[in-house]
Amino acid sequence: MKSKSKKPDTLITHAGRKPEENFGVVNPPVYHASTILHPNMAHWEAAEARRLDDVVYGRFGTPTSLALEEAMAAVEGGARAVAVGSGVSACVAALLAYLRAGDHVLVPDSVYGPVRQFTTGFLARFGVAYNFYDPMVGAGIATLVKPNTKVIYLESPGSLTFEVQDVPAIVAVAKAHGIATMIDNTWGSPLFLRPLTMGVDVSIISATKYIVGHSDAMMGVCICTRDSFAPVKTSALQLGYHAAPDDAYLALRGLRTVGVRLRAQEQAALRVARWLKARPEVERVLHPAFPDCPGHEFWKRDFAGSSGLFSIVLTRGISKLAIDAMLDGMELFGLGASWGGFESLITAPRPERIRTATKWDAGPVLRLHVGLEDTDDLIADLEAGFARLNATRGA
Repeated sequence: MKSKSKKPDTLITHAGRKPEENFGVVNPPVYHASTILHPNMAHWEAAEARRLDDVVYGRFGTPTSLALEEAMAAVEGGARAVAVGSGVSACVAALLAYLRAGDHVLVPDSVYGPVRQFTTGFLARFGVAYNFYDPMVGAGIATLVKPNTKVIYLESPGSLTFEVQDVPAIVAVAKAHGIATMIDNTWGSPLFLRPLTMGVDVSIISATKYIVGHSDAMMGVCICTRDSFAPVKTSALQLGYHAAPDDAYLALRGLRTVGVRLRAQEQAALRVARWLKARPEVERVLHPAFPDCPGHEFWKRDFAGSSGLFSIVLTRGISKLAIDAMLDGMELFGLGASWGGFESLITAPRPERIRTATKWDAGPVLRLHVGLEDTDDLIADLEAGFARLNATRGA
């Protein structure tokens, strides 16, 4: 599009589309390509010089993946974007763009599990020091900064326990020390949070989730500032990452409806969460839009809405046997990883097993993703689940 000043729903609908270049076709075609032919040596040499910017080899980008990158950058307010084959790949490419042996990275204790594993495994093995920090530390993160700190990683809200971070405060500390910042913005999506406008250098989205939206493709996108694009793109190329054309097409198709889907799931999740809050088996609802969720004031200040993913904390003393009885019999809430599709999901994470900087001391946790089913049916499914839980609990 000619202007990035358009509202999000307009950008979601139009960005990355060039019908005039594709015989009037509404959606960018799927280009399957490895080799790109060049008519002469001068063209070849010019293509090598613009390898980060144009179609020069299939792994570097095709018209399909470039269209997705253009659309995601426009929607999130970035200069450029880098599409890769999964959300984890996007996290890894961003981190390795800025970290070398001898460097130090700060990571929130509430971080997505695979990023924690990459930090303690791969990064540590190759000489990168790390510390996990309390996600609610805010400007206090300044006390954790070391002379060799090169990256502060954020995830707001956290993947399992939904702490909303004070992003502007942390970014201010990072900028004062010349440290790069990157954030996992999958929950907020470009619709509800635009971190680059808050000073973040790289916004990471697992497009597998709400952008694709149909649980049928893997995709990750790093949305970059003008300065962060070249390091992240080079990192992705050196790692051999790329966006498969069919998956890029599915992400583009999903992007066009993410606004209506996400708003519908927002309202459905809020209704289900309010119902759960009144249940005697539920001690707390961990939903950023609820006042008692850690960082609710930052959600209210920074976000334009809430997605369909949240957790609940059950009362203490409920056994794993009772929880298993509840989850094993769910009819509509599928027991499965990932989220962001049109279907509802439920899992039983164990945050106490992975925390190192903070202590998680609460009852059992259930994480729910509310899809596009009728909310009355979803509530009935949960009600039947609690009946099984209580029957087993009392047996």
